[in-house]
Amino acid sequence: MKRPSAKRNSREFVVLTGLSGSGKGSVLKSFEDLGYYCVDNLPVALILTFSELYAEDQAEGNRAALLVDAREGEQIAKLPAIYRRLRAEHSAALVFVEASNETLLRRFSETRRPHPLGHGGSVIEGIRAERRRMAPIRRLADVVIDTTKFNVHELRQFILDRFQNPGRRPLLVSVVSFGFRYGIPPDADLVFDVRFLPNPHFIPRLRPFSGKDPRVARYIRSFPQTGEFLRRIESLLRYLIPHYIREGKSYLTIALGCTGGRHRSVALANVIRRDLQHRGYPAKVVHRDLDKTPT
Repeated sequence: MKRPSAKRNSREFVVLTGLSGSGKGSVLKSFEDLGYYCVDNLPVALILTFSELYAEDQAEGNRAALLVDAREGEQIAKLPAIYRRLRAEHSAALVFVEASNETLLRRFSETRRPHPLGHGGSVIEGIRAERRRMAPIRRLADVVIDTTKFNVHELRQFILDRFQNPGRRPLLVSVVSFGFRYGIPPDADLVFDVRFLPNPHFIPRLRPFSGKDPRVARYIRSFPQTGEFLRRIESLLRYLIPHYIREGKSYLTIALGCTGGRHRSVALANVIRRDLQHRGYPAKVVHRDLDKTPT
């Protein structure tokens, strides 16, 4: 007799995995906040047994999140086959959490923990070994979350938005103002040069203030080319962002640069952030060079 599917009794399973130091523990806590029954470090071999027992237990909730990772050692290689069996019988999603090598190195340095695959070697060797071991699992993932640019609160909000509303694909947008004299932000996805606009730096009464000051903002927006630029950029973003979301991108960095990063880029970054928020996209603004001493 065929076993009843968990889909028929509305049980849902999330298998959470990924790289050491990527924030899997924070993600699991977010699932717990959403009402998932959460299990940390469940042996891979017990996933199917757990799913059957959980599906039969009417006292438990409808959703469970199971965290498995490199602590399993060589057994983690069995996860792809086990997950395919789980998905064939139940409603399931595989969530893979990762971060850049630089971010993982910094996090391990801050916590002073050895990498679980370091085996006495360097942390970067452990990170690379884990990426190789986890590559087949990442390719199978339904959702890949790169936590490089998320802080703890943003990551939690992303999980809540994504899994509390299954039909929604959230994208956190970071709008960064910067000065070209200090270099282009290396993590920018889109870069716009606003040095074509008149520069308040050369207006003595405005020079001491930043683009956050209403007087500076009004001056910059008083020129017709500013309005035209904003209309074109906002139209471009309305076109691009839904495509980024459909491709599974979780974080977008838009950088606007002027000479020193104090006036034009600051004012326009604030405007674009407000427009994105008005259109329902979670957005934050970062004025990277605002506090640097003007020359």
